[in-house]
Amino acid sequence: MENEAQILPGVYRHFKGNLYRVLFTATHSETGEAMVVYQPLYGAGGYWVRPAAMWNELVTRDGKTSCRFSLVEPEKT
Repeated sequence: MENEAQILPGVYRHFKGNLYRVLFTATHSETGEAMVVYQPLYGAGGYWVRPAAMWNELVTRDGKTSCRFSLVEPEKT
């Protein structure tokens, strides 16, 4: 679960521009896969999960490669 350790709680920007708040990471009960628990900071909100590997992956759009999500503001402790 090395991907999980790299994802800190806080606000992230999706490569398309929207902001999301990561609440914490969790482990999938059947597969042991690291998951990110987050909420969109726009629209109806709600709580969502996404595999940590997908959260951390690189994406290419219009010839530019970037992180799918980039940390904007770490959660204050």
